[in-house]
Amino acid sequence: MTVEEILSKLVSFPVLGGESNLSIIHWIQEYIESHGVKTTLVPNPEGTKASLHCRIGPAVDGGVILSGHTDVVPVEGQDWTTDPFTLTDKGDGLLYGRGSCDMKGFVACCLAALPDMTRANLTKPIYFAFSYDEEIGCLAAPELARAIKSHYTETPRFAIIGEPTMMVPTVGQKGICIFQTKVTGSQGHSSRIKQEVSAIHEAMRLILWLESKMDGLIASGSVDDRFTPNHTSIHIGNISGGLAPNIIAQECVFNWDVRTIPSETPQQILKEFEEYCRQREAELKQRFAGFRISTTNKHPAVPGLDTRSNQAIVALVKELAANETTDAVSYAAEAGQFAEVGFEAMICGPGDIAQAHRADEFIAKEQLALGVEFMNRLIKKFSE
Repeated sequence: MTVEEILSKLVSFPVLGGESNLSIIHWIQEYIESHGVKTTLVPNPEGTKASLHCRIGPAVDGGVILSGHTDVVPVEGQDWTTDPFTLTDKGDGLLYGRGSCDMKGFVACCLAALPDMTRANLTKPIYFAFSYDEEIGCLAAPELARAIKSHYTETPRFAIIGEPTMMVPTVGQKGICIFQTKVTGSQGHSSRIKQEVSAIHEAMRLILWLESKMDGLIASGSVDDRFTPNHTSIHIGNISGGLAPNIIAQECVFNWDVRTIPSETPQQILKEFEEYCRQREAELKQRFAGFRISTTNKHPAVPGLDTRSNQAIVALVKELAANETTDAVSYAAEAGQFAEVGFEAMICGPGDIAQAHRADEFIAKEQLALGVEFMNRLIKKFSE
């Protein structure tokens, strides 16, 4: 199968983050094993989802993991002009379909190169690692990375995560964590605003504290110019609470995310936020004993990536991509999780992140071709 034929098949699986991915992962498994390569599944506890890994080449140290995810984001509410789950060629050099860019294009490049990998006299191994639930918080990658490290007698050295970077070697990513804060106050007539405790009013104070914290980090010089924006961002995405304009709100809930530059962690920001919350609780409990603020983590924190320029993977990816420049990205990806397990990690893949998660998502045929060239150079490099 050509890379475009494989991509067409992958796009046809409408597997959203959070849903079972067994349909697409079993197709990938059958395709890989049809070329004589043994695969291993890493299922979730319920058996409804699975990651996959495999090795092509000898069982020796120093190999490279090629990693991608199998899930995509929803299309509901988006104004598509094509069928999102049918790869469409309009003759303009672009291939349209959900996941074509993010990131089934890279997975297709891996699979298209598999026959050549199996025929080559590889002196170092190449591994595939395909995960689930990346789009709802990079949930499966830590277990997948640990499974690879413990499954094989040898130890892979590198991990290349093929998120769309226009084939630019990428050494940094921001971390991300999402929180939900619930404020519980006292309900009453709105004329009693100074006697009761409005959950909405208190939530606003907390939100302003978070914004002030972000501004304070910037003012203190805690920036990293590799990223846009060049600082840790704190953002409140949605808020709900209250019953009517003349009823003091008993409850207010807001969801917020923290996207950290590599030198910072969301845990430190949360710690300071919690300290402020306890101060507010101590003050407001004097007015209403039941006042409380609680913050929960909506999904595990995804660590950032900060690969040093002198690490061996940087020279390797530059050579494979035929690109001497490096970049950093502000979106979260699984690269930081592979690095946390002990692999030298970078991000490099075909497609433009600007096309991801939007209607009429596409990948340029030229980018797919560059992805295939990347694989061909890897085969040659690991056959020397």
